[in-house]
Amino acid sequence: MLAPDTNYTVASVFAPRTAFGPDGTVEGYASLFGEIDQARDMVMKGAFVETLARRNVRRVPMLFQHDPSEPVGIWYELREDARGLYARGKLIPDVARGRELLSLIREGAIDGLSIGFRTVKGRIDPRTRVRRLIAVDLWEISIVTFPLLAGARVHAVKQAPSRPQSSFARTRAERAWRSLAAR
Repeated sequence: MLAPDTNYTVASVFAPRTAFGPDGTVEGYASLFGEIDQARDMVMKGAFVETLARRNVRRVPMLFQHDPSEPVGIWYELREDARGLYARGKLIPDVARGRELLSLIREGAIDGLSIGFRTVKGRIDPRTRVRRLIAVDLWEISIVTFPLLAGARVHAVKQAPSRPQSSFARTRAERAWRSLAAR
């Protein structure tokens, strides 16, 4: 078993059923169990039980890009189910960044979800080098441009039912960002 991390960690996940409503509501999965992200972390079922029991839902901020100076909304509900960490909340339209973010999401310019946490209990598989996160202290949930897990995207309810295609420039920017992050 690993000693608890003292560093703040962020992990993004594929959240295929996350939706953004026209009024700024956000609903879906902030984390999915059993998925390996680009940091080689895998959140295990039960990882959020203690932190959710201990921390009031209003004490988990909704941020933009994991920036504590960029709160953009509030969470109404956070719960762990068989699939992952379910989150329901709302972007705050009186916050300039919240309005901007809703516009960016509607246009498909940004659509990722990511969690910020401290590892409480984890194990690294010596064969695969995947860190299984058994217990985490959830600090925040962010809407992000570049999630760690390929395909970790959300969609705006007001958009057409099909997913917007990534532009060449966006794909190139993601590739450059990931290569910098890997260093």
